Amino acid sequence: MATFNVELKKVVDDSYEIELGYGLYGKLAEDIKGGLVGNIKKFAVVTDDIVRPLYAEPIAEALAQAGYTVRVFEFKSGEKSKIRATKEYIEDAMLESGFRRDCCIVAVGGGVVTDLAGFTAGTYGRGVPFINYATTLLAAADASVGGKTAVDTPLATNLIGLFNQPRKVYIDIGAWRTLPERQLHSGMAETIKHACMADRAFFDFLDENMEKIYAVDKAACEHVAECNCRIKYGVVMKDERESGLREILNLGHTVGRAVETVSDYRLLHGEAVAIGLAAQAHLSALLGYMTSGEVSAVEALLKKAGLPTRIPEYIDREALVKKLYTDKKVRDGKLRFVLQKGIGEVVCFGENVYAEPISEQTARKIIYEL
Repeated sequence: MATFNVELKKVVDDSYEIELGYGLYGKLAEDIKGGLVGNIKKFAVVTDDIVRPLYAEPIAEALAQAGYTVRVFEFKSGEKSKIRATKEYIEDAMLESGFRRDCCIVAVGGGVVTDLAGFTAGTYGRGVPFINYATTLLAAADASVGGKTAVDTPLATNLIGLFNQPRKVYIDIGAWRTLPERQLHSGMAETIKHACMADRAFFDFLDENMEKIYAVDKAACEHVAECNCRIKYGVVMKDERESGLREILNLGHTVGRAVETVSDYRLLHGEAVAIGLAAQAHLSALLGYMTSGEVSAVEALLKKAGLPTRIPEYIDREALVKKLYTDKKVRDGKLRFVLQKGIGEVVCFGENVYAEPISEQTARKIIYEL
């Protein structure tokens, strides 16, 4: 008998830059020419059917003009496409087109695209580099930053995936002008979440400037984008793989993700998260962490943003309670919630512990009240 010790200790630097701006296609091509992804010459632009003509094709053209081999791979837009079958479809199409380990994936679109493309990049050829080009407020606030990539299953959202950091993130604020009103409103939910959990001044800014933001006022939207990035990367830098602190980014998501799934995605992600934020605010008040006035302020801001704060009548409440148990924060069969402490903070329940076990009875009470 022999025993071998395989030592594979290594230090990995997954740092990357986030660039905010308007019409960043040319800048992306310049960065690639400058060595952003080394000597790679082949680029797979992954996008959806709505974003393709607006942004993916111009990006592909800019890369082609710079001398690179480029092909666009698209899938049908919407959360229902963020599944294993779509990932398989993209992989097979890339393989058939001759893409191997010497390629880079460029994800162009919203959260569904960046989640799916980032996951694909992490497993394709055992891992190829990828770049995120975010075209929605929701992606700018959430999905394009932080390295979480995943697909949904019939049971729940984001249950299969991996942590995979992009080489760079481009946030095209100008693209927000082309978003349908409902999509822009949906994107605001994750922004409000950031303010609720980490920055009271930002909360007040959103309250005072909502009309300007929805009019895509340059100064207001730049401030929103900068605050979102500052708050999120401030958490991710301290806890990349969600061992504790990063759970605070799940504020509102325990109920929110369950509502999204049980609605069969009739609700957009941000709309579901808004309902989840209202639910956790009521739960926080019930447990003494928020005042009724603070709960009202959170709900008022969500309503000002054009977001729902109540569970739609068509959703079965008991089915929703059962769906809570598919949340990734569940431990030993117990529901766990991240909770606000006033406005601008979250409750810390112990050293590096930011989620509290909540009884099913208490969770049911909140759900039926909403």
